[in-house]
Amino acid sequence: MKNEKIFVTKSSMPDYEEYIEAIKPLWDTHWLTNMGQYHQELEQKLKEYLGVRELSLMVNGHMALELTIQAMGFPEGAEVITTPFTFISTTHAIVRNRLKPVFCDVKPEDGTIDETKIEELITEHTVAIVPVHVYGNVCNVEEIQRIADKYSLKVIYDAAHAFGVSYKGKKIGNFGDASIFSFHATKVFNTIEGGAAVFSDHRIYETLFNLKNFGIRGEEMVTEVGANAKMNEFCAIMGLCNLKHVEGAIACRKDLCEEYDRQLRNVPGIKMFETKPEVERNYGYYPILIEKDYPLSRDELYEKLKEQGIHTRKYFYPLTSDQACFKNKYRSVSLGCARELAKKVLVLPVYDKMEAKTLTYVIESIRSNS
Repeated sequence: MKNEKIFVTKSSMPDYEEYIEAIKPLWDTHWLTNMGQYHQELEQKLKEYLGVRELSLMVNGHMALELTIQAMGFPEGAEVITTPFTFISTTHAIVRNRLKPVFCDVKPEDGTIDETKIEELITEHTVAIVPVHVYGNVCNVEEIQRIADKYSLKVIYDAAHAFGVSYKGKKIGNFGDASIFSFHATKVFNTIEGGAAVFSDHRIYETLFNLKNFGIRGEEMVTEVGANAKMNEFCAIMGLCNLKHVEGAIACRKDLCEEYDRQLRNVPGIKMFETKPEVERNYGYYPILIEKDYPLSRDELYEKLKEQGIHTRKYFYPLTSDQACFKNKYRSVSLGCARELAKKVLVLPVYDKMEAKTLTYVIESIRSNS
């Protein structure tokens, strides 16, 4: 399989005929966007699947987070405690709202924000905490909420990796003041591009409706200054099709991840993140840690696998705090665990309908270098 390219993920898609049949009515109505029938239908079905009271569908996960933060009405320059071990979107959403990210280190066992270090970062300027359920690993939601209640802070979870995840029998979107999901083509559930914000306060829905639709509330009335973050009907229909098959996709990923576990767990120098027993996972990612007793460094293994046609990812390197766009502004921040993880993590290919021979090839390629 050396001449084939194996990527870290492959988009889940319904059968061609299923999608084509589903979009046919658009040629009759010509209603392609502006929160039409399928946009509304997908919002309702996602509320049911995610077990949440309110949901606002968006053009992508980033705008869901950026506009949700904006909807909270924080004063310019206020501080938001967050994690550096995440996709850059999380940090950009804070900065683009003219807020100051305050980076908290993460826990080595699962990569989520270290809740024991949050309180020491709180100042009179702190207004919110934005944790990330990284790789679908669930944050310590109880302790984060205790801290938030103690200091009257908002909690907005970046749950881009956590679609379909439950914790102690409760769907993950029910924690904090709000959570956002990404429906990007690389995710467990996708709408090609898309995302959503979920919450329980209907007033947030009204604010987000304005923010994602130019503030338009009638043919001749614009009540607020807003952006354009609506999902179109083609994407909504893709979501409706994929939602029918998402449980099967998760089951397929579960089998793949469990086989990775069986084959790699005892390989010297390879370590896996811990997962909470109370968590119902979505198996969206399969990250491994390359430790010192593995013959190759993480970067050397990354290059070796690429030569063999296996395209893994260094999620997340560099840390968002250390990216070039911030011009070394946060390099002096003590983030020892996060920086160490960033040097060790390698995310392996896992996706719906991944063939057994492909999985075997990836595993054998890793084991052959051990």
